[in-house]
Amino acid sequence: MSRYDKYEPKAGGYRATLAADWPDDKVEHAVGVGHDAAGRLVIGAGVTGVRGVVVLTKARKAGEVVDVMTSGEIVEFGPSDAGSDAGIDLGVAATKYYAATNGEITATSAAGKFYVGHTTRGDRLIVRVSSFAQAS
Repeated sequence: MSRYDKYEPKAGGYRATLAADWPDDKVEHAVGVGHDAAGRLVIGAGVTGVRGVVVLTKARKAGEVVDVMTSGEIVEFGPSDAGSDAGIDLGVAATKYYAATNGEITATSAAGKFYVGHTTRGDRLIVRVSSFAQAS
């Protein structure tokens, strides 16, 4: 059950409006997000590429404003790929994590993925989102 821990409200992120209802299976997971052509927040890269990480503790509706983290720390962190259980499947210590264009965050680096941060302990992600996709 990932949670924002350290978040500097003036420099650690920004707020954006959700383009669609947040799916129940993404609640309490760290998810890579971007923006659609209208500037609304979408899961994954959208048209802008991954610009931040979102952790929601409950499903939100389209049009609601949420905090997007670009720099900070997330506790109880675990990868968000299909089949992972929030709060049970935790990250690996001293590992870099990347967001795919579908928003899933894993330790797998590949062309087109976006660096989102690294872990100290396995369950603490230090978020430092790079807005540049990995090269091949």
